[in-house]
Amino acid sequence: MEPSVIALLVSAGGIVVLLIFVYVTFLLCPAAYLRAYNWYQRRKLGLVTRFSHSGSYRFCYFTSVTPAVNTPSLLLLHGFSATKDMWLPLIKYLPKNQHVVAMDMPGHGGTARTVDDNYSIECQVTRVHQFVQSIGLDKSPFHLVGTSMGGNVAGVYAARYPTYLSNVTLICPAGLVYPKDSEFVTLLKELEGSQNTDSIPLIPTTVQEYENMMRLCFHKSLNLPRPVLRGLLSERIPNNGFYKEVFMELIHEESRHSLQENLNLITTPLQVIWGKEDKLLDVSGTTVVQAVLPNCRVELLDNCGHSVSMERPRKAAKLIMDFMSVGEVNNLDVKKHS
Repeated sequence: MEPSVIALLVSAGGIVVLLIFVYVTFLLCPAAYLRAYNWYQRRKLGLVTRFSHSGSYRFCYFTSVTPAVNTPSLLLLHGFSATKDMWLPLIKYLPKNQHVVAMDMPGHGGTARTVDDNYSIECQVTRVHQFVQSIGLDKSPFHLVGTSMGGNVAGVYAARYPTYLSNVTLICPAGLVYPKDSEFVTLLKELEGSQNTDSIPLIPTTVQEYENMMRLCFHKSLNLPRPVLRGLLSERIPNNGFYKEVFMELIHEESRHSLQENLNLITTPLQVIWGKEDKLLDVSGTTVVQAVLPNCRVELLDNCGHSVSMERPRKAAKLIMDFMSVGEVNNLDVKKHS
């Protein structure tokens, strides 16, 4: 056999072995595979993970290129029990020169989790502002984007710190009085009625509960293999105590309707994006926002559930950039007439 043929076979065999290794790793240790994949995606998108501090409190975030002149930065706030990496699919479709910052919310990911911390919406808003100041994002108005819990925080932030913002985008935000109960809210009311706080749909302890949570969060089933589900669940379980602490803060009367109570204070141009098939927070929430802020821009997405940044990343990115462009044009018009 020719040496070149042997070399080709060895090379092909090596590729097959590598593919088998990757597949087995994915099945046996999906969390490690996911971390490696997210690291690769951040690197591919030119994102750098950094830490900043406000006093002794540590924030973890990733950021892209140096901010361009006259172009607002994007600050992205994730939802309950997620991390900044949930934004990677959406960032992929943003312009390459768009400055992006995505932070791990208080206690999540690499951001500090302290014994004395309060995770109410108001306290999270304060922490986000500390973060904004710690990285110098307060030097010029920026565009704030938040989803779910992060949408609640973003809305209240807009009410508290309007001069720091150019635009606000809320994606399926929590914190409203929804005209129609979602499947998740219905389950939550049943649990409250039975006073059962040990079984929270967003804090799974078994593979079946994890599948149920994914079904609530996505319009279409992901159909992940059972070993993968077990691996992903094993990564969450050590944090379940913390997740429960945060969740109880979020449904407490101080935070449950925080966004609703602050809508009338929002003066920053506002965009609301919502998946029509959201089973976690019902899309009827858009009518509540429009009733208080009739000039807000509402975008409803077909065939999309609660996880907009992962289910419809390209569309969401385009909607955000289009809204930002309208804001820039309006700002230029104001400057011309001043």
